[in-house]
Amino acid sequence: MKRVVFDIASLIARVATGVIFVAHGWQKWQAGHSATAQGFSEMGIPMPDLAAGYAMTVETIGGVLLILGLLVRPVALLLLADMLGAITFAHWGRGVMVSEGGWELAGALGALCLLFLALGGGRLSLDGIFHAVFRRRTERRVMEQELAAHTPSRTTAGTTWNSGANTGEGAPPAQAERTGPEPTRGESTRGESTQPMPMQPEQPSQPGSGHPRVPRQPSDRDAGSRLSDEDMRDIDALIADEPPQHRKPPNR
Repeated sequence: MKRVVFDIASLIARVATGVIFVAHGWQKWQAGHSATAQGFSEMGIPMPDLAAGYAMTVETIGGVLLILGLLVRPVALLLLADMLGAITFAHWGRGVMVSEGGWELAGALGALCLLFLALGGGRLSLDGIFHAVFRRRTERRVMEQELAAHTPSRTTAGTTWNSGANTGEGAPPAQAERTGPEPTRGESTRGESTQPMPMQPEQPSQPGSGHPRVPRQPSDRDAGSRLSDEDMRDIDALIADEPPQHRKPPNR
């Protein structure tokens, strides 16, 4: 709330002060440079030609800049110097009242210029608008830099990955050549299913040989014949030189 009051008061003071300076400067321009310099010479101001040109330019252009609120502090400094020169060389020995040629008006305008030099023109001015825009852009740029610093880019991630692969550290794990499930018993590694081999009865070892019985490998003849288990035992007994076991005749 206080900042808003200050901005409004500064705007009113700037406009009023600028109008007064423009009026005095325009009056000097209407009188002409020579007449203004002659008047300064009569008041005892040193270097009247230079002082007249300075006063005419600063009061007119500076008043307009005060109204707009542009370059308030530099303009206020120049106008303050103009008023100090007027008070010192033209109005100091004539009292305070402006009707008697005193420093009343010059002192009030100088005090306002000193205030603008210290506090600026407020936010309701071109300086305030430009400052606000510049500050917002700066804050946005800082936020973007902080966001970029905390968010790694894809290029950085790829560079880190490649450097790790080149040095042998952090390399990606090798993919398995075979992504499918492990083949179970009875399946080939090429994906073709095969039937499991049937278990064959063990061949009886020869007596006294001391060797365990070795499983008999099936042959094509066995695969094509239809022999019973008793016939197979008889054949095994003959091969092993053992007397065959006679079958008991069935009970009649």
